[in-house]
Amino acid sequence: MSMLTTCPAIGRMCEKCDGKCPVCDSYVRPMTLVHICDECSFGTAAGKCIICSSPAISDAYYCTECTRLEKDRDGCVRIINMGASRVDAFYERKKLGIQQGGQFKRG
Repeated sequence: MSMLTTCPAIGRMCEKCDGKCPVCDSYVRPMTLVHICDECSFGTAAGKCIICSSPAISDAYYCTECTRLEKDRDGCVRIINMGASRVDAFYERKKLGIQQGGQFKRG
């Protein structure tokens, strides 16, 4: 996560992540609007989902529990290392010998 100081820019979510709390992944009782830093709301990142970087369609909200625990004040919650986890998953599948369709390699 970025964790920089937030600004008035509002975090956005894509259709797949809509309704999910960006901190705890809960779909229950959205409460507080998510604010992100200037760096994460500018340029190519503008208009993208704060979790998966897909085109955004709605505003992001923290759930009631994260608001109560003051996790909404920790800083910017935009995920900035999604590419690294995708690369790690690729090499993990390659190490296990699994192809894209879930079938094992022959030979």
